[in-house]
Amino acid sequence: MFFERLAERIDTTDSVLSVGLDPDPDRLPDHLREHDLPRWAFNRRIIDATHDHAACYKPNAAFYEDSDGWRALRETIAYAHGKDVPVLLDAKRADIGNTARQYATLLDTADAITVNPYLGRDALEPFLSREEKGVFVLCRTSNPGGADLQDAELASGEAVYEHIAGLAADEWNEYGNIGLVVGATAPEELEEVRERAPDLPFLVPGVGAQGGDAEAAIEHGLASGVGLVNSSRGIIFAGEGESFAGAAGEAAKRLKRRLNEYR
Repeated sequence: MFFERLAERIDTTDSVLSVGLDPDPDRLPDHLREHDLPRWAFNRRIIDATHDHAACYKPNAAFYEDSDGWRALRETIAYAHGKDVPVLLDAKRADIGNTARQYATLLDTADAITVNPYLGRDALEPFLSREEKGVFVLCRTSNPGGADLQDAELASGEAVYEHIAGLAADEWNEYGNIGLVVGATAPEELEEVRERAPDLPFLVPGVGAQGGDAEAAIEHGLASGVGLVNSSRGIIFAGEGESFAGAAGEAAKRLKRRLNEYR
């Protein structure tokens, strides 16, 4: 299953770094823009430069949702697999009935996916039932506005994000393939979620361009050594022009070493 493969990859690379592949078309180097699939050309060079340091790649679906984008995403996933790196699709999907089942077909190619728990267990079931795949449930996100709903207090006295963590760790985890998305910009909440879900691996975004706490991400984000700390823009846009890939490789190496100081 996914988390077993991820554990092997973490051991092989001595890294818990997830590299976010978010190829914003407005920021792609000029020399790639005339390529048939500029986003794929960009991602291929990023993967070549970073795969020795990456436990996982995390493309965000928002950067691929057009005809050429889906082609670029398929090529990207296949190329990452060729480097023996698993791929987590950051899609934040969930819906009901046939719609959820259709969304879950994204896991035909990706190894794991992020999902939105707002619609409850039945909306997540088409993803969770793919037992060999990883399903990362949004819990406490790194954006400031996340507090609007996630910090709301329930009648039980717990916050919404705490309730989600409890459900994910217990009732929802029938197949043992759930992880949680918990941002690195609120270290105290990382700790609280870890108390609610002691055995679940976390995907921790917000380290890098968002200034999240790397030490807290490692201290609370890993379960039995398994978890992911993601950086996207801080790596893939670390440099410009024709030297962008080399700069990305150096940025990935630096962050890997920084994270490993706390492991």
